[in-house]
Amino acid sequence: MRKLGAHIAIAALSCFLAVGCTVQPLYAPTVSPGASAPATLAPIYIAEVDGRVSQQLRNHLIFLLNGGAGQPANADYELELEVRTTSTKVLTIDLTDVDEPTAKKVTVTTNYKLVRISDDTVVSARLVKATASYDVSGQEFANIRAERDAENRAAREAAERLRALIAADLKRAGVI
Repeated sequence: MRKLGAHIAIAALSCFLAVGCTVQPLYAPTVSPGASAPATLAPIYIAEVDGRVSQQLRNHLIFLLNGGAGQPANADYELELEVRTTSTKVLTIDLTDVDEPTAKKVTVTTNYKLVRISDDTVVSARLVKATASYDVSGQEFANIRAERDAENRAAREAAERLRALIAADLKRAGVI
């Protein structure tokens, strides 16, 4: 009987502690119950970029921020991206006398700056890195394709991290 009473007391205490919790989801609707996360992040224009990997990152980020609707017509913020890509060997297994790498990794490094268009205030500026690895074979075309696929995966991961960081920064600034 004492065990049952102790369990009930612990359950009641847990309920009282949970009531005082002030944690709320990042994408919780604040103004209207029907609003979704992409709608609140939609007023961000992403500036043009150069390079294939940069374009992959930008396209995926546009899709993530706007739910597939493309760039907003009247943006409140502009996002400037600077993307660099590096490829380094990770593992070398010496099966022959040639010291060829058997695994490489691609790192996509993105510096971004989110600027409020109305007064040119920098809301946030950060560095984001994402990596993806791939196997190196004896076939040149397979290596080129594997590196390109790894770059695409790293760009997609960087875009998803950027979206989370931008949402957190806008939440902290009181925008969403």
